[in-house]
Amino acid sequence: MGSHVYGVSKLVFFFAILLSATHSALPPNHISKSSSSGSSSQINSNSVLVALLDSHYTELAELVEKALLLQTLEEAVGKHNITIFAPRNEALERGLDPEFKRFLLEPGNLKSLQTLLMFHILPTRIGSDEWPRNSSGSVRHPTLWNGHVHLRSHGSGKRIIDSAEIVRPDDIVRPDGLIHGIERLLIPRSVQEDFNRRRNLRSISAVLPEGAPEVDPRTHRLKKPAAPAPAGAPPVLPIYDALAPGPSLAPAPAPGPGGPHGHFNGMRQVKDFIHTLLHYGGYNEMADILVNLTSLATEMGRLVSEGYVLTVLAPNDEAMAKLTTDQLSEPGAPEQIIYYHIIPEYQTEESMYNAVRRFGKVRYDTLRLPHKVVAQEADGSVKFGQGDGSAYLFDPDIYTDGRISVQGIDGVLFPAEEEEELKTEKKGVVPVVKVVNKPRRGKLLEVACRMLGAFGQDSHFSTC
Repeated sequence: MGSHVYGVSKLVFFFAILLSATHSALPPNHISKSSSSGSSSQINSNSVLVALLDSHYTELAELVEKALLLQTLEEAVGKHNITIFAPRNEALERGLDPEFKRFLLEPGNLKSLQTLLMFHILPTRIGSDEWPRNSSGSVRHPTLWNGHVHLRSHGSGKRIIDSAEIVRPDDIVRPDGLIHGIERLLIPRSVQEDFNRRRNLRSISAVLPEGAPEVDPRTHRLKKPAAPAPAGAPPVLPIYDALAPGPSLAPAPAPGPGGPHGHFNGMRQVKDFIHTLLHYGGYNEMADILVNLTSLATEMGRLVSEGYVLTVLAPNDEAMAKLTTDQLSEPGAPEQIIYYHIIPEYQTEESMYNAVRRFGKVRYDTLRLPHKVVAQEADGSVKFGQGDGSAYLFDPDIYTDGRISVQGIDGVLFPAEEEEELKTEKKGVVPVVKVVNKPRRGKLLEVACRMLGAFGQDSHFSTC
């Protein structure tokens, strides 16, 4: 019996040693996950993500913050033991095409920037000692963003990922991942194609408002019959002929690219610039009016599909908050306000500033006929409107794609007549009625009328 108890105690001691060895062999993130399965993963100070933000790869860390990927990377670190391939600062500062870097930092290309950065991160830990040998050829590994990279070794002992060389292997090593320094940025094929598409203007070719025919202002018809417009050409008639009475739109009369076999996708462009407004921040009220409160987003999409170009003066949220309920409660009031902020021309911050510097005051047509918005140079910027109802160009070139231009302003514009009415209502001014006094009679005439009144003869004189 004693030997049996002794054997059982040895068996229990063996299993205790085995469990402790297994627990110590598990990675740290697995231990924390098993100990707190219901709680979310916490990033400690010894994480590879913290090391990336505090390392000498400052350019890459700045791009990660601008791409809004910190939360995504925190979740990835909590699930995987990751490997980050970090380009040198010189590769991002001087070795990158300035036009391509400008393309990545545009608010409308946030998805391309995220795809490019996640292409540098693998959900597995691959140290320099685990790199494939020269004899095994290239090894394919998935990235965190539905892509693949190829790892291989050169005959001279160099380690290569796709087309970039590893210049600092195992530069930063942490329990939940490591960082390799590479010589250049890795560019996925999808990001390169998107950049080439934007640069060559294949899908968003600009429509230049040149060669417009003359229109008779009395009859509102063309003075000369216009030649047939080829597919993709600007419309023959002005933009106002595409507007039906009221806020709805009629199709443009010219055979433009908005037909069955058209080239322009206006709805996509309007959706793109509204998403840009939301990502840019500070213009949520403007986007809400375009999409939810009115049907202006659909109308603008039809205009752009017909080949027209538009410039939107977008008031920021602070300016829109100053609008009163009475200004927005009348039927069609939001549409009329926004119509006055849409110019049927393609203007950028540079073109408008050059125009006001050269000509002083410039009057731009708006979609709210017949009112025009006045622009002039003030304090080194462009000022719209006059007096207290003016607004400055606050956020230039929020969105420019060749057909739609969005310029942020710090106030809501109203036509001059409405501004006077608003001032009168705010001050509570009562219209002044001119009172004409009767001419005063002289002293001698008053005495004569009094004497004639005593005898009852004052009615014979009209002055009395």
